[in-house]
Amino acid sequence: MSFRVVGLFFIVLSFFTGVGLAFVTNNEAVSVNTDSSLYQKISEEKSKYELEAEDAKIDSVWKKTPGIVGRRVDVEASYKNMKKKGTYDPKKLVFKLIKPDVSLTDLPPSPIYRGHPDKVAVSFLINVSWGEEFIPEMIEILNKHQVKATFFIDGAFANDFTDLVQMIEEEGHTIGSHGYRHKDMAKMTKADAEANLTQADEILFALTKEKIRYFAPPSGSYNDGTVEVAHEMGMETILWTVDTIDWKKPTEAVLLSRVMNKLHNGATILMHPTQVTVDSLPDLIEGIQKEGYRIAALPRLLSEER
Repeated sequence: MSFRVVGLFFIVLSFFTGVGLAFVTNNEAVSVNTDSSLYQKISEEKSKYELEAEDAKIDSVWKKTPGIVGRRVDVEASYKNMKKKGTYDPKKLVFKLIKPDVSLTDLPPSPIYRGHPDKVAVSFLINVSWGEEFIPEMIEILNKHQVKATFFIDGAFANDFTDLVQMIEEEGHTIGSHGYRHKDMAKMTKADAEANLTQADEILFALTKEKIRYFAPPSGSYNDGTVEVAHEMGMETILWTVDTIDWKKPTEAVLLSRVMNKLHNGATILMHPTQVTVDSLPDLIEGIQKEGYRIAALPRLLSEER
């Protein structure tokens, strides 16, 4: 072994030894004194900042409802975070997240109307079986405002406008199923519903190479068999709590009023690709955000995170 190699070996060894010593020293510097006034203060105040986890459940009105994480103050980690200055600062509290015992996937088939009522967020649901001329501009507006939406796309539409489906997917928006040819699912047998959803699912999967996780029944019309089939296919049935009714071609002022007057935690806002939606979308996004809501993609709205 040359002197150069030997020298390099000792340099590397010294480096790692030094890092190890620094780590040990750092741990000693923030050793926990449970008798200190700071530790006691954190212990006394922690209950003000802790939240209970809530399980997913089937509500009598809102049907399948996501759970939400709780949190507990990690007293020792919080103490170490505040020890350097030696003063109590609630902004430096460290939390441990507590997962619910029951998640959405543990529940039997049931529609989903909204996110958890404690989540200060809303989500855009865009049902697509026509209006192809408005989709590129909608995508442009959403991207400009860094908002992700969920597009529920009819299988027949997807077959005719493959480029639009791929554009939506490439821009990071969620793609769900709107069935095939906008049929009334409430009038279908379970077998017919399965055939309809399978036809749409095959087309959408071929275009996106992604498993379709969400299904929005056309016109919100469904029966128990519809929801059961979607569940068996690995899809949640999604409805809404706020409707723009944009397909009736309201004025921008009317559309904005319909949404802004009904905003709530966990809201799902239904829209379609129409001219009035394109014209209203920038003001709608800004108005919602000014009210303090985050506009979240549907998977995030339905997640257990706060």
